[in-house]
Amino acid sequence: MVTDSSPTDTYASLRIPDFRYFVMNSFLMTVTLLIQEVILGYELYKITHDPLALGLVGLAEALPFIAISLFGGHLADRRDKKRILQWSSLVILFGSVILYLVFQPSVVAGLSQTARLATIYGVLMLIGTAKGFYSPASSSLKPFLVPRELYTNSATWSSSFWQAGAIVGPGVAGFIYNWVGFDNTLIVVIGLFAICLVLISFIKPKPVPVTNAPAQRLTESLKEGFRFVFKTQIVLYAISLDLFSVLFGGVVAILPVFAEDILKVGAEGLGFLRAAPSVGALLTMAFMTKYPPTHNAWRNMLLAVAGFGVTTIIFSVSTNFYLSLVMLALTGAFDSVSVIIRQTILQIFPPDHMRGRVAAVNGIFVSSSNEIGAFESGLMARLLGTVPSVALGGVVTLAVVTYVYAKSKELFAVRLG
Repeated sequence: MVTDSSPTDTYASLRIPDFRYFVMNSFLMTVTLLIQEVILGYELYKITHDPLALGLVGLAEALPFIAISLFGGHLADRRDKKRILQWSSLVILFGSVILYLVFQPSVVAGLSQTARLATIYGVLMLIGTAKGFYSPASSSLKPFLVPRELYTNSATWSSSFWQAGAIVGPGVAGFIYNWVGFDNTLIVVIGLFAICLVLISFIKPKPVPVTNAPAQRLTESLKEGFRFVFKTQIVLYAISLDLFSVLFGGVVAILPVFAEDILKVGAEGLGFLRAAPSVGALLTMAFMTKYPPTHNAWRNMLLAVAGFGVTTIIFSVSTNFYLSLVMLALTGAFDSVSVIIRQTILQIFPPDHMRGRVAAVNGIFVSSSNEIGAFESGLMARLLGTVPSVALGGVVTLAVVTYVYAKSKELFAVRLG
């Protein structure tokens, strides 16, 4: 039987079995990581009552990720990407097992708070290291799962599954935490990571791309990835917009402070706050499966990042839980537009033999914006106060958009689809 997999078929990418397993794993991995992140952040804030402790969670993952991901991209270009995903997922599962053991009463009784926190941050560094291999392997595998004419469609679906996971993860985290407690929630997390390993095993191995270029030393190979990004203007500006907007405008890391001290909605309210951006993103992406934003790509990207900055400012001054939810949902909606455009750019422009390294460079920018942005959020919240620090981040985002607009007017003519 012949199935319709033309570019006009909304479900074209999902008709390919390997891509289905890939996005199912992406969904479940996202759910599981975010359940762990939400409950761990809430538990840490209960222990320390210090927003900087939340920021250090991001920093602990970001530093090893940034240090290792270029090598991870180099490895992804030369080794079996599926095998890399399996091994790195196994390390992440092992880290969750250690976290579970650290919170057992017998272990807690034998450790000082400082030693306990150091162990937690050490485990997060281990998980960050594993992500440094997992992320470029996952990103560079995706273009090999679908034909080139489905790149925009596959980018929309993979982002949609990721965003769905980002809704479900925080949304259920607070409920599971309240229902079975922190320790048992970690047991659930460990079980879900095991299912991710099974899903990855269903993906057929893909051949390693062959290039006629002479063999390179490791350092030269890594430099080549950076050179490609910095000489390809649309790739550089697309990644940079995400870096600076989320680095300064992101609020996710300090949402426990808003939930506990400003909005006073507790762990369940925190789950809703964490899920709100992804709800907005998923609804927007559902719309974009029919009406992709890639025709006037650069205009749409600049407008989306500007909208992200404006809604961040409004969120920062809100004391109403429902208004805060709406603003967070809008930040997710605007962010999803830029994500689709950036992912399409990253699938179209890099050559096959460089996808892992370009994905690694993108991963460094994304990790810098997310995890180091989390540290920046916690630090600025301590120095300036929670509300002023978030409002300032929104203002900086608008300033960055203005600067990039002035420098990139020739990109308005680019058509991605």
